[in-house]
Amino acid sequence: MRRWLEPLRASVRAKLLALVLAPLMLGFPIIMGLLGWWGEAYYQRLMSSRVSSDLATAHGYLERVVEGAGSGVRGLAGSHALALAREQAAPTPGEEGDPLVALLAARQAQLGLDFLNLLDVEGRVLRSSVGTAPGSARSGWPVVERAIRAAGGSAIERFGPAELEAVSPALRERARLPLVATDHAAPDPRREEERGLVIHAAAPVFDARGNLVAVLEGGMLLNGNLDFVDTINAIVYRAGSLPEGSVGTATLFLDDTRIATNVRLFEGARALGTRVSAAVRAHVLGAGRTWLETAFVVNDWYVSGYEPVVDSRGERVGMLYVGFLEAPFRAEKRAAFLVAGALSLLISVSGAALTLRWARGIFRPIERMHATIEAIEGGRAQARVGAVDSHDELGRLAAEFDRLLDAQAVQRAELEALNASLDRKVAERTADLAAANEALRAAQHRLVMSEKLAAIGELTAGVAHEISNPTAVIQGNLDLMREELGPAAQPVANEIRLIHEQVNRIRLIVTKLLQFARPGEFAGYVEAVDVNAALADCLVLTRQHLARRDVHLEQRLHARGRVQINPQELQQVLINLIVNAVQAMPEGGTLTLETADRDPTTAAPGVNIVVRDTGSGIAAADLARIFDPFFTTKKRQGTGLGLSISHTLVERYGGRISVESTPGKGAAFTVGLLAEPEYRSQASPTTTDGRADAPLNPLESAAR
Repeated sequence: MRRWLEPLRASVRAKLLALVLAPLMLGFPIIMGLLGWWGEAYYQRLMSSRVSSDLATAHGYLERVVEGAGSGVRGLAGSHALALAREQAAPTPGEEGDPLVALLAARQAQLGLDFLNLLDVEGRVLRSSVGTAPGSARSGWPVVERAIRAAGGSAIERFGPAELEAVSPALRERARLPLVATDHAAPDPRREEERGLVIHAAAPVFDARGNLVAVLEGGMLLNGNLDFVDTINAIVYRAGSLPEGSVGTATLFLDDTRIATNVRLFEGARALGTRVSAAVRAHVLGAGRTWLETAFVVNDWYVSGYEPVVDSRGERVGMLYVGFLEAPFRAEKRAAFLVAGALSLLISVSGAALTLRWARGIFRPIERMHATIEAIEGGRAQARVGAVDSHDELGRLAAEFDRLLDAQAVQRAELEALNASLDRKVAERTADLAAANEALRAAQHRLVMSEKLAAIGELTAGVAHEISNPTAVIQGNLDLMREELGPAAQPVANEIRLIHEQVNRIRLIVTKLLQFARPGEFAGYVEAVDVNAALADCLVLTRQHLARRDVHLEQRLHARGRVQINPQELQQVLINLIVNAVQAMPEGGTLTLETADRDPTTAAPGVNIVVRDTGSGIAAADLARIFDPFFTTKKRQGTGLGLSISHTLVERYGGRISVESTPGKGAAFTVGLLAEPEYRSQASPTTTDGRADAPLNPLESAAR
């Protein structure tokens, strides 16, 4: 390696050539590698985002269909036509021309259902549109039980073969589906699927006096319901929404078996009876999670989205799938990468050729000067560069080099005469300077170390204090997420948002470190803030502290006015006061939050905020120092900067923060804010609307 690098060390020409060729030899592969890595990551995110949106659309349509079935049954249950048919019904079931059976059969077709049953108040069949045996018990289904309790509703249910047979033998035959052997699917000894996925709906029937007299039950079999999946496909993948060659697909699964799909087999038939891979089954049906990535579907790779379908008992009974053929997207990505690579290579080669041509004008003057230097080193003191063709900086440098050599020859004689006397003086001064420099160096070292230690101490204290609150919130919500996270992430959506906000707050901690020393330089933009809403946000962020300490919360929020202040800085002050109050009550207690408008006749317009606790209180000797920097009574966990920074933030806008305390009875902190701020720091510039102009970058402001 040293042998290969030796020419670069000894030759400017070699260095220039390496500099010219580096973009082609090193930069081009690196750029293409980074482009490929970034492109693949962006492609995966884009595909996942696209199929996630498609899956959300399909989910919404499925919910509308389920709700539509329930609405139709509900509408018929409350209709005058049903009430009239009940009055005219035959005395015994099965009589020919029964108007009630005729009405159920007609409305079944209108509503797109596969059966309609009229049940008594105990859930037994009275009349049926498909011949369900009278007296059959239907009360075992959750939607029927809710309807008997005068509620009703609709849901997707999994009917077994016997349950389908009980409704109608024809319904069982429609649900029957031969299973097709599928690669990578989980083992299944069955040869056919006899169960059915049914949209099940029920609604109570009331008489004129509001008494429950019957229950109307209806259902739609989804096995083989091709119109359903074709409609989803038409909604999600409209014409022109996919590149040429790509195909959108939609599928409804019963467990892991396709019972309604527009995915095609090799011979063009729909892939009914094929099954999903074991990996997807375990991810969606086993773990209850959504699959959003590429998957092999029947005979090709598709960008796929699977989500579980849950019945009324909370059990995962199937899956909803949408996806599109990935090959055209891969082809377009590959073509874009090749075009970008070809353009980059062409630009690199062209630039290298032009640079090599221009480099010749640099090589010649440098080589001439190098030859002159070697000649002088060889003992020829009269050697000179002479005239060169270059008229740029290198040409002028060559001329100046010759003049420098001439001047150097004249000065050499003079210097030799002075050397003798200077050597003596230098020797005398060297000893004195060495001692002085040593003492100065030691003093400077001690001063620099002292300043660094002081700065590090202050910054460390600020960082430890300011990061504690958002870290506690993040940890609390992470714990809650682990406890609450179940089949879907919806129960913890709010906690996910809080985590995002608190991580962003941690990013701003460095800026907060300098607030105490130079508050004017870090004033944020102000806006009209509703202090009641600000307190509500702070309670959400600190609720884990309240729950762990068994603190009872009382609120008396009577303020109606707004104050002009930076909302993040106000939130910082309020969270600090609330957390301090909770920590002052380790055995529990009462936290009282009060807001009130200031009396404009006795004080400037604004709002007072009071944070009161029932803790141990503050000793009288500590009250005078409570807002001093680095003063704290929490020896093991406090840094003494929280109240000091809060005091600085409030006073920046002309406000005031004060404390009242009786030892053993708690403390009350009052934050007085002005409706229109009166800035007390003139260190930072202001905008035209009077608001402090915050620095764009905390590090940039620290450098200033």
